[in-house]
Amino acid sequence: MAGHSQFKNIMHRKGRQDAVRSKLFSKLSKEITVAAKAGGPDPDANPRLRLAIQNAKAQSMPKDNIQRAINKSQAGEGDNYEEIRYEGYGPGGVAVIVEALTDNRNRSASNVRSYFTKCGGSMGETGSVSFMFDRVGEIVYKPEAGSAEAVLEAAIEAGADDVQSDEEGHVVTCAFESLGEVSKALEEALGEADTVNTVWKPQTLSPIDAEKAQTMMKLIGLLEDDDDVQNVYANYDIDAETLASLTAA
Repeated sequence: MAGHSQFKNIMHRKGRQDAVRSKLFSKLSKEITVAAKAGGPDPDANPRLRLAIQNAKAQSMPKDNIQRAINKSQAGEGDNYEEIRYEGYGPGGVAVIVEALTDNRNRSASNVRSYFTKCGGSMGETGSVSFMFDRVGEIVYKPEAGSAEAVLEAAIEAGADDVQSDEEGHVVTCAFESLGEVSKALEEALGEADTVNTVWKPQTLSPIDAEKAQTMMKLIGLLEDDDDVQNVYANYDIDAETLASLTAA
């Protein structure tokens, strides 16, 4: 297993649901505010806002919270948020991409750098690791959306590039430029997706041992707990036995 969604599962299993949920709502609100500020408050005319609202609803974010985030954009809040991407290497040479929305570039850079340093990693220049990832669209459906065969057929018809199905659901990937078109076609065939995002997908994975895995989880935890950090992507690969030990810890 690999990727930061795996770490999300570990965090939930450790009983941190409430803290994680509060942090998640804060980050979803920020994305909604920034999206509405950039493209207007009407989701029908603003694809980025539409996706942000859809993802917020998928996480059971209350409607009042969503509307409040949109209202902030019209009240002039969110003007100073800047989208920044940080790149670096974690334990065992794992490549890490960090996406942030911040109103203070210096604070964010200092914090992110300190997290890498604390965990034996190093922050690099923009472009230092992103060449090892592909920027793609990712559409996630819950298991009840249909069988693996049904979802695969719908994805092929929609023009997607790949589908991965397991007991946790279906993950459809497509070209970055085609995300809107593919997600719309899938919605017509399967209903509303759980989440629709653009993500950094590793081209290859980097296996790490138990010790490095534990430190890698610490790094990702520090990054995702930071208020300015929106998303974290990494190309680590953790074997099932090590994953089980981390989960049980």
